Amino acid sequence: MLKWALIFFVISIVAGFFGFSGVSAATATIARVLFGIALVIFLIFLVLALMAGQAVL
Repeated sequence: MLKWALIFFVISIVAGFFGFSGVSAATATIARVLFGIALVIFLIFLVLALMAGQAVL
């Protein structure tokens, strides 16, 4: 998921460089949403791993 966020971020930078502000804004929003989803999934897995580690002890 982070790979797709990075791809959309690069597309946003390139589109902004060439003056396509609408495309740049749209892809930046998509990249931001994908990064947010990846961050939430990471935090969920982090909490689950910490809980599993405490269950073993």
